[in-house]
Amino acid sequence: MGPNGAGKTNLLESLHVGTQGFSPRTRADAQLIRFDADAARVDIHGARGDVPVETDVLLRRNGSREIRLNGARVERMERLRSELATLVFTPDRLAVVKGGPAVRRAYFDRALGRLLPAQAGLPAAYGEALGQRNASLRRISLGFSTRDALAPWTERVAELGTELVAARRRVLELIRPGFAERAGELGLDGTSLDYRGEPVTPAALEARLDRDVERGSTGLGPHLDEIAIVAGDRDLRNFGSQGEQRLAVLSLLLAEADLIAESRPAPLLLLDDVLSELDPARREILAARVGSRGQTVITTTSRQALPAEPAQVVEVTPGRAA
Repeated sequence: MGPNGAGKTNLLESLHVGTQGFSPRTRADAQLIRFDADAARVDIHGARGDVPVETDVLLRRNGSREIRLNGARVERMERLRSELATLVFTPDRLAVVKGGPAVRRAYFDRALGRLLPAQAGLPAAYGEALGQRNASLRRISLGFSTRDALAPWTERVAELGTELVAARRRVLELIRPGFAERAGELGLDGTSLDYRGEPVTPAALEARLDRDVERGSTGLGPHLDEIAIVAGDRDLRNFGSQGEQRLAVLSLLLAEADLIAESRPAPLLLLDDVLSELDPARREILAARVGSRGQTVITTTSRQALPAEPAQVVEVTPGRAA
């Protein structure tokens, strides 16, 4: 709790960095470091049930980072995220609904990593194969390679693309019921998630090969697919109010939190400025939902805006939280 500009969002951002290894706001670590400093550190001590948990994330201006979990060095952020789940809502997350298809693909690919850990590497593997195929297409267009050299990458892109689409569809199947239920509780009825994309096969890629060579890029595949967030027959990207878009993003987060809690400890929820556009009735519904499991941190400018008595209040002033 604290006035505007006091640093409430920075506090939530530090919790995300400390539990996920990166900022939800930027991928440029230098933006998280004071102007006159060479590094920044987030050190978190907590507990998961009865088990103590400690994380230490060191970010350096040169781009290198060091992550430790319970004292042991963690080489990949995925390891930290597999151990500690954190979901965040910030006002700029409205881009998940109102932004372009790439934003939604990225959002649901991150959800894929949390909900289907065994397939968490699929988006990156597909991206690497796609990059190799695109590079091969450019070499062909410049006369430095032949179409025969492209064939292995066409097969690989089709194979991984098919697997990625199947995994994404599975994630939507998992989230869709809870999303509709949470949205309905908040007054947004008839919501669903609709995957839109053409099947990617070697034959389909071969059929458009001339165009791909001319463009130097692959014009078919899950890197171009859309995931529509709809209410009734309305695509909320184009035909939803900002209030409806806000409720949709919040409902997605709550639905995923419920799914995670079914098989592992409930995730940490970080809700920044989530109350400002909710009426009192919806605030109470949200409080009941987040109060039923796990730990939630909500920022607000006034304690009176909270719909329920919090377990703890942290007052934030510039440079200090107490």
